[in-house]
Amino acid sequence: MTDSFAGLRLHDTLTGTVRDFVPVRPGHASIYLCGATVQGLPHIGHVRSGVAFDVLRRWLMAKGYDVAFIRNVTDIDDKILNKAADAGRPWWEWAATHERAFTAAYDALGVLPPSAEPRATGHITQIVELIERLIDRGHAYPGDGDVYFNVLSCPEYGALSGHRIDDVHQGEGVATGKRDQRDFTLWKGAKPGEPSWPTPWGRGRPGWHSECVAMAHEYLGSTFDIHCGGMDLVFPHHENEIAQAVSAGDGFAQYWLHNGWVTMGGEKMSKSLGNVLSIPAVLQRVRPAELRYYLGSAHYRSMLEFTEVALQNAAKAYTGVEEFLHRVRNRVGAVPVGTWTEKFAAALDDDLAAPIALAEVHAARADGNRALDAGDHDGAMAAASAIRAMMGILGCDPLDERWEMRDETVAALGALDNLVHWALESRTEARANRDWAAADEIRDRLKAAGVEVTDTSDGPQWELITGDGRGI
Repeated sequence: MTDSFAGLRLHDTLTGTVRDFVPVRPGHASIYLCGATVQGLPHIGHVRSGVAFDVLRRWLMAKGYDVAFIRNVTDIDDKILNKAADAGRPWWEWAATHERAFTAAYDALGVLPPSAEPRATGHITQIVELIERLIDRGHAYPGDGDVYFNVLSCPEYGALSGHRIDDVHQGEGVATGKRDQRDFTLWKGAKPGEPSWPTPWGRGRPGWHSECVAMAHEYLGSTFDIHCGGMDLVFPHHENEIAQAVSAGDGFAQYWLHNGWVTMGGEKMSKSLGNVLSIPAVLQRVRPAELRYYLGSAHYRSMLEFTEVALQNAAKAYTGVEEFLHRVRNRVGAVPVGTWTEKFAAALDDDLAAPIALAEVHAARADGNRALDAGDHDGAMAAASAIRAMMGILGCDPLDERWEMRDETVAALGALDNLVHWALESRTEARANRDWAAADEIRDRLKAAGVEVTDTSDGPQWELITGDGRGI
C-alpha cells in the first residue's frame, strides 16, 4: 500500500486535460457511475464501464482512500415501458428481471458491489424537489403536463460536450409544451396506462436526465469528486446533468471520466445493430476472470474492438499468469499477496493506463519463470507475490478464492461427470449381459458416494445428493 494519497492523475472530459486528483475531502473519494437502464439483458458492452471503474475504485482503496461508490439503476424509462408492453409483462417486473441480470453479470466478473445502488423510482421525492428548485430559480417551466429545462438559461451549457447552443438537438422530438425545442424534459406528464406519481404540476414520471442529479446529491452531496459513464452519455445525458446541477446551485462533479465503447466491425455494440454478445454466451467460451481480463486489457478511454481472436488471446494471456502462480505454489509454497511494482503504480496513476500495468504483470511473470527455472525460489516467490498484488488491483488475481473456487468447482464437476458416465456405461453393459449383481453393485457404490441414479426412457440419469437429500 502506498504511503500517501498523492500521484493519481485522471483525464477530465470537462477540461480535456489530465489533472491531478485532489478530492473534495482529504482521504475520501466520492464516485457516481451511471448504471444500467434495465430494458434488456446485459452484453459485454454494457459491463465495460463496470469493470473499468471498478479498477479505479480498487486503486483508490489500495492507495488508502475511503471510497463511496454509487451506481444507479434506471428502472423507469420509455424503452422499459415499451418493451414490457410488447412482451405483455408489467413494467416493474420487466425492470426487476433485467436488473437482476445486470447484477449477476457484475458479480460474475468480480465487480465490487456499489456502496449504494439507488433506483429512479425510489427517489421520486428527491427528483421532484430538484425540479422545484429549478423552477423557483427560473431555469425550468411546466408545459402541457411536462416540465422542461430552459437550456438558454444556463450559460455553461455545452461545456462538457463542446456542442454549440445553436446545434443542440435533444432527440426528444417536437413537443408543444416546449418554449424552445433545444430544451429537455425533466418530468413527463402522465399517459394512460403508464405509471405515475403526484407532483405540484400534475401526475407523471421522471425524465431520464433528472434522476442522476437528484440521486448524486442525495448520496454524495452537492459537490463530489468523480462522475463516470460511457462516452455515449457525454451528450445529452451528462451535459444535461451539469446544466441542472449548476443551475440548482450545486458544485456537482469535479472530474468527469468516460470509457470507450466495445465495438464490432468499428460500430458500437448495441441491440439496434444486432451485434450483441450476452454475458452468458461469452462465458460459454471463456471463464469469468478471463472475460474480465479482456475487458480491462485496453485503456478505459479507448475503443475495444471485439473479435473472437482477441478474446481467446486475452484468455491465453490470463492463463499464462495463472499457470506461473500455480507453478510457484506447487514448487515453493503458498503465495501471499505482496506489493505491486513502482512501474505498475506509475501506470495506474497515469490515468489508469491498464495496458502498461499489464505489461508490468507479464514482465514480472517472465522474471519469475526464469527465477523458478534457475532454482531461485526467493526470486520466483517475490515475482508471484507482486503479481498477485497487481492482478488483485485489476480484479482478476488467479489465486483469489472467488476465482479458484469457481474454477475448481467447474473442473471437479467435469471430472465427476466423466467418471460417473464411465461407471454408468459399465452398469449398462452389465445389465445387457444380465449380470444384475454387478449392475446393482455399481449403482449402490455410486449412491454411497452421493450419486443418485435414475433409469429413464432416455437412459440412466444422475444427480448429486446433498446431506439434506436434495439434488444439485
